[in-house]
Amino acid sequence: MRAHVPPERAASRSGAGSGGREIAEGRLIKLDIVNAVLAKLEGANVSRVKAEQAVETVFESLKNGMGRGQRIELRRFGVFTVKPRKTGIGRNPRTGEEVNIPPGKAVRFKPGKELQGLAEQQ
Repeated sequence: MRAHVPPERAASRSGAGSGGREIAEGRLIKLDIVNAVLAKLEGANVSRVKAEQAVETVFESLKNGMGRGQRIELRRFGVFTVKPRKTGIGRNPRTGEEVNIPPGKAVRFKPGKELQGLAEQQ
């Protein structure tokens, strides 16, 4: 069973590859990363399937590391850390009833100097 694809994404998936999908929509999806890998390795004769596998492997490694609570440091990009979140008491906005919030974990990202410089330019 396929997941629902919003109309703006369906149009970009209708052609071979990504078609003419522009990244300037204000968001970047995994398909854009795969296409960037393909464009960078254009002369290396890398198939779309291999590029997708490579990108998926990177994301799986990141997820596994965060799942183990490891600090993930990507030079010139930034650092991902997993921080414990305290138990708290919240309130149900509909009923006003107090609700216990269990402890959990939150992923934090601290951008590297090079990435901070890009954000300041825009």
